[in-house]
Amino acid sequence: MADKKTVVKTTKTVEPAAPLTLEQLREKLTSSLQEQLDSKRSHVQGELVNPHVLTVKRKEIARLQTAIRQLEIAAAKENK
Repeated sequence: MADKKTVVKTTKTVEPAAPLTLEQLREKLTSSLQEQLDSKRSHVQGELVNPHVLTVKRKEIARLQTAIRQLEIAAAKENK
């Protein structure tokens, strides 16, 4: 009989080389929001080749907002 194939799934965990500051995160958020706006505009015009970009950008923006909020909460706890 043939040997059974086993599939091992690995998860990718990427950690940033250095943690970003609050200002850096806000700058990145601003640029991501602008990119999302441009992508939406081109999607409406029918120029966007890969509409999956919209989903990826939306999730990236949510992650950035979450990271910013976590830093704000941590800073508020330190000040108390």
